Amino acid sequence: MNIVFCLFKYFPFGGLQLDFAKIAQKCFERGHTVDVFTMEWEGPVPDGLIVHKIPVKSRSNHGRSIDFASRVQKQLAKISCDVVVGFNKMPGLDVYYAADTCYRAKVMESRSALYRMTPRCRTYLQLEQAVFNIESTTEILLLSPPEKSKFIQYYGTSDERFHLLPPGISKDRFVKIDSDTIRLSTRQEYGFSDNDLVLLMVGSAFTTKGVDRVIAAVASLPATLRNKSYLLVIGKGKSEPLLKMAARHNVDKQVRFLGGRDDVPRFLQAADLLVHPARTENTGTVLVEAMAAGLPVLATENCGYSFHVKAADAGRLVPMPYSQENLNLALKEFLSGDDLAAWGRNGTKYTASVDVTGLHDQAVAVIETVSEKRASH
Repeated sequence: MNIVFCLFKYFPFGGLQLDFAKIAQKCFERGHTVDVFTMEWEGPVPDGLIVHKIPVKSRSNHGRSIDFASRVQKQLAKISCDVVVGFNKMPGLDVYYAADTCYRAKVMESRSALYRMTPRCRTYLQLEQAVFNIESTTEILLLSPPEKSKFIQYYGTSDERFHLLPPGISKDRFVKIDSDTIRLSTRQEYGFSDNDLVLLMVGSAFTTKGVDRVIAAVASLPATLRNKSYLLVIGKGKSEPLLKMAARHNVDKQVRFLGGRDDVPRFLQAADLLVHPARTENTGTVLVEAMAAGLPVLATENCGYSFHVKAADAGRLVPMPYSQENLNLALKEFLSGDDLAAWGRNGTKYTASVDVTGLHDQAVAVIETVSEKRASH
């Protein structure tokens, strides 16, 4: 089978990018030919993937997106392929991996009429419409159940086109026999004592993930808690403005940006709390990763996977609409209470009893099924 994957850009450590790479590699391991069309590629190319960089001319993000979509269609007309899988919204897809929230819902519910007239908005609505409109035949790999109702509401998408996938965390996220040793060595490496409270954030796009919100929350803690609380941020993003913010709040010595890393599991073991007050988050795989590692979670309830935290009683959720005061209070109560260990145990128990690793295998199964259906027609 010849499979074409399309995504705007690839860089290591991005959640969408990591899922793409795992799904594409599994397709290759199953004997399929895998071609990738992208505007940008950063980092090594996984074995078996044939990467084609598509040049685009526009300087704006939305202009580059529509230009890329158009050029991909021209390239697809020149080659033979059995199925086209997209990780960003665009026309011509047989399968779409729904890593993003419903854009039309956002602009209709929280944006002005003037904003909806901008070229940026019209372009992204056009790309989303191509995937979800009622006439489209694109099959949808769904990650977040709440988003399904929004797509159906705004586009009339048929229920049968959605394929709900479980989370897809790596097995190295789970608690290990030597977890205590890993925790101790990592904390010693970074100068943390047993009495220090280590908060962890994992994810690129720092503004979206709410790093500024956590810095403000740490700064609001009573001195007895604040002086022993530290925030570690793993991911790719612009840290300079946030470090300046931390300095203004006099917590700059307690905030550390560690960049993108491939050794996240040891930090999940070393930390005391995962914090994820995202402004928008279709899934939030790191929430489930933290639970598997026995790490309690404090997140905003708009995260797609927040329902796992609630079902497991593995932490607390900050209600929407968001209030900084609510996060400040929740963090204070979290760190001064005695429930951290219990929430951690609840998370490990839950992730041991439900499927939290099957995303990539099930995605490949859907892709193969769609290809077979297309061939039979």
